Amino acid sequence: MTVLFYCSANEAIAPQYNDAARSIVRAAAARGCRIVSGGTTKGMMRVVSEEALANGAYTKGVVPRFMKPLVYPGLSEVVWTDTMSERKAAMLEGVDLAVALPGGIGTMDELFGTMVLIKLGQYHGRVAALNIDGFFDPLASLLDHFVATGMLMPDERDILKMPRTVEELEELL
Repeated sequence: MTVLFYCSANEAIAPQYNDAARSIVRAAAARGCRIVSGGTTKGMMRVVSEEALANGAYTKGVVPRFMKPLVYPGLSEVVWTDTMSERKAAMLEGVDLAVALPGGIGTMDELFGTMVLIKLGQYHGRVAALNIDGFFDPLASLLDHFVATGMLMPDERDILKMPRTVEELEELL
């Protein structure tokens, strides 16, 4: 199984989010999963790569060329892209489960893009958002609002799984 992690590049985040990232990456590595991420030394992307490599997982980073100075050293594989759009497409290649960890607008862009691809039948894996400490509760409310106003069908709302704990997310591995 190949698991993709979308996550924050910000360094100034609450420690429980990095702790959750370490726990789920460790669990995925223990199950023999291949790990894919943005592959840089920034924020939670660094945490994901560190934990994956420390636990012997095959670790692929997908990095736009303009971020070359930020690439995490020692990755099993680096895929270079020219644009962020190419990066998003390359990150999903061969992925069985895309997981959004707490993050900002880049993470939301990746998450929504993945949901759209599933809706359109262009990506056949699964997608989840790890809702540690209710981080994604506002997103859940927004998606529910979309359903209530007819902007999103209930089955489309169900595309996104929102486990509240690392243990619940482990069940998707």
